[in-house]
Amino acid sequence: MSEAVLLIGTKKGLWIGRSDAERHLWTLDGPHFEMQGIYSVGVDTRGDRPRMFAGGTSEHWGPAVFHSDDLGQTWAEPPEGSIGFPKDAGASVERVWQIQPAPSDQPKVVYAGAQPSSLWKSTDGGVTFELVRGLWDHPHRKDWGAGFGGQAIHTVLPHPTDPDRVSVAMSTGGVYQTDDGGQSWSPANHGIKAYFMPDPDPEFGQCVHKLAGHPAMPDRLFAQNHHGVYRSDDGGAIWKSIADGLPSDFGFPIAVHPHEPETVYVFPLVADGNRIPTDAKCRVYRSKDAGATWEALTKGLPDVPSYAPVLRDALCTDAGTLAGVYVGTRDGCVYASADAGDSWTEVARHLPDVLTVRAAVL
Repeated sequence: MSEAVLLIGTKKGLWIGRSDAERHLWTLDGPHFEMQGIYSVGVDTRGDRPRMFAGGTSEHWGPAVFHSDDLGQTWAEPPEGSIGFPKDAGASVERVWQIQPAPSDQPKVVYAGAQPSSLWKSTDGGVTFELVRGLWDHPHRKDWGAGFGGQAIHTVLPHPTDPDRVSVAMSTGGVYQTDDGGQSWSPANHGIKAYFMPDPDPEFGQCVHKLAGHPAMPDRLFAQNHHGVYRSDDGGAIWKSIADGLPSDFGFPIAVHPHEPETVYVFPLVADGNRIPTDAKCRVYRSKDAGATWEALTKGLPDVPSYAPVLRDALCTDAGTLAGVYVGTRDGCVYASADAGDSWTEVARHLPDVLTVRAAVL
């Protein structure tokens, strides 16, 4: 490994971190897109050179997906804009919440999840995106609700080997999957509780905060829900709670170790009505046995009272030989671990509200 990069999207711009080879020392460059909310970031490492993405929202110009092929020195956007509904859709993109490159055998395919709940597919490396009409025209769409952050697709999880299979998650609609390249979609929420609904076991309407999976075990998925942490061992057909052992089942992010498909990370909060870290401590929780047991990771994380939550896209891993783990908080702090979460160092403090983080080893 020669370098790691860390994209930090905040409510007022993007910062880019670069590390030494050991990922112990970090320098920050920014802000880019000052005063724009950067709700999604991504790094595509499939080509000859990495391509960075930033999904920005300007109160004046609206949303856009920018890309950079020189590690953030310059950024580009198509003259006509990167993403926008066709006229007959009768909608406007409010924010882009997720940018997700497809597996390496689909080198130019990049997905985006947006608000209102919509999935977008690019076949030119993430320069321009087309609406996936099969999901937009789904008969359930009129009944999808809006979470506190709006109605949005915030997770896009392409299957690692089957290009026709994609899972998405939204607030509040739940998990949907396609097996025919996006032509048709089915809800996949069996077992996920929705206590806030008249029927607590609905076919759809669950408030999924984040999905995660691992290429080595594509049928195993993890979900952090609005009160509920779940695992599916059959590709999303049935979900089972894995919240025992956690101080709370409420939270937003969930991430999987890049090399150990049974190792998963969450950041618990007290509850939906009290969105602060449990015990007022900044603590990432890790399970090494697919959610059977959990441990609090503490070494290097602040030991003073902390009241800043972590949002759904502000926890990630990199693919280093010894995995890196990263977490950004709503009080503008970012912490990094170069040893899979055993110990942590502070990368940034006093940034604006951190919305999203993504890291990659180059």
